[in-house]
Amino acid sequence: MVVFTMHDHTPTYSRTKKTPIHEIRTSLATAVSTPFWLDQPQRPPVTPALLEDTTADLLVVGGGYCGLWTALIAKERNPQLDVVLIEGNEIGWAASGRNGGFCESSLTHGEENGRRHFTEDLPTLSRLAAQNFQDFQDTLVRYDIDAEYENTGLLTVATEEYQVAALKRASQEGESSTRTFYDSRSIQTMMTSPVFRAGMFESDGIALVHPAKLAWGLKRACQQLGVRIFESTPAVKLRGESQCVTVETSTALIRSRKVALATNGFPSLLKRARFLTIPVYDYVLATRPLTRAQLDDIGWTSRFGITDSSRQFHYYRLTSDNRIIWGGYDAIYHRGGKVRPAYDQRPATFETLADHFFITFPQLRGISFTHAWGGMIDMSTQLVAFHGLALGGRVAYSAGYTGLGVGATRFGAQVMLDLLSGHSTELTQLKMVRRKPLPIPPEPFAYPAIQLTRRAVDKSDANGGRDGLLLRSMELFGVGFDS
Repeated sequence: MVVFTMHDHTPTYSRTKKTPIHEIRTSLATAVSTPFWLDQPQRPPVTPALLEDTTADLLVVGGGYCGLWTALIAKERNPQLDVVLIEGNEIGWAASGRNGGFCESSLTHGEENGRRHFTEDLPTLSRLAAQNFQDFQDTLVRYDIDAEYENTGLLTVATEEYQVAALKRASQEGESSTRTFYDSRSIQTMMTSPVFRAGMFESDGIALVHPAKLAWGLKRACQQLGVRIFESTPAVKLRGESQCVTVETSTALIRSRKVALATNGFPSLLKRARFLTIPVYDYVLATRPLTRAQLDDIGWTSRFGITDSSRQFHYYRLTSDNRIIWGGYDAIYHRGGKVRPAYDQRPATFETLADHFFITFPQLRGISFTHAWGGMIDMSTQLVAFHGLALGGRVAYSAGYTGLGVGATRFGAQVMLDLLSGHSTELTQLKMVRRKPLPIPPEPFAYPAIQLTRRAVDKSDANGGRDGLLLRSMELFGVGFDS
């Protein structure tokens, strides 16, 4: 294993490619567009669409993690409840089958963001987060869900000098016994990369999963409990009636006593929620499986996940067959805020990601990527999910997970069910639940505003983390912008 010294550090990541372009394009030449997680022989068959009108006690709209957890927990709370779940495409095809598979216990997108928005609730949120994380694990065991769950921890690395001190401070905060700081020399004994200046390993509250297998396992568990699932059944319209809520799909009507909306970044059936999220596209690469010698060369001999400390950050991890999943950094908002299959591919971003991969791990120059894909993240201005009620308490909604949904959607499901119960609970009284994020301006204002903010974030990362006037002003209003 080669050990780099602190004098070997390469310059900051930038949009200027440092790997020869022909090498980058060769590495991507055979990558398929299907997300690696969904490109599996055990992908379950799609359940039939709803073709006839029906009724339900609870209708769940959306077949990602949030909707699946809602349906599952509803049946666990009341086995006699008639629960119907509809999905416009197939279970787990969107964000739930395309993410990096990092399951974090945090409900606030990190401690700093939690202090920014929910200071008075932080002790309660910390306790609830730990309980949700444990309940997540227990559910996998209870229903024998093989989601390739690995409670491995997370290594956060500093790739710029200004990030080192912040990492060291973070290692001494909170449950410091679970955090270990690595300086510029010792980090190279843990992971071997010329861009790593320091690191902090966090052993608790971070796990890895196979995203699609998690969704498919939750689907199977729901069906075992009697949830009626209809795929290829997009919801078109929602309206309140005297005794029920009617949801119109492309093929039938569903009349339900209560409705839980778990559509996240897709346009909400409620107009009031449509400007509370924007769809931001995240892009990911997967390498071919690495050999043991290649893993030894980069020092990745334990199976923890990795992220860096920049606002525009990379995240990476190993799969069960030792591929590296490499994503993040170049989060893209497409003009008009549309969600389209064409946006799942973005060659310029794939080239940027491949370049950064080889800058980080020059030992792996020449390796090829087998999969290159993108997917939509529902982003809110407070970077955490929001929840609410509509139509006289008969419709609940939860959205805005901003990339933290693998674990936090289970908590959001509980919140929606508590809200629909009509009872005051510990969850319904949280500021996180009672407060809504600042709305995002509609087009044509959204696109230029977001591009201006992205440039400010890029400039801050390149300027030692010092924010300009725009970002400082946004901070005063509790608005963040991270990829």
